[in-house]
Amino acid sequence: MVQKTCVPYGSDVSAGTYKCADCGHIYSNQSKKSLPPCPKFSSASHPKKCWIILSGQGDAPNDPYPSK
Repeated sequence: MVQKTCVPYGSDVSAGTYKCADCGHIYSNQSKKSLPPCPKFSSASHPKKCWIILSGQGDAPNDPYPSK
């Protein structure tokens, strides 16, 4: 499994803590699921549209965006 620096919205990930690459909002999930968009998302202020991994694993093997 390859861990990415910036995991796109919608990627399947394991439990962990993630930080919005655009605004710094912290998001934690307790089970494997897809990463949601940042709750503070706006197209003008969130050009990266991804999360930085703080803890846990990045993309799960069944990542819907394996080439990003």
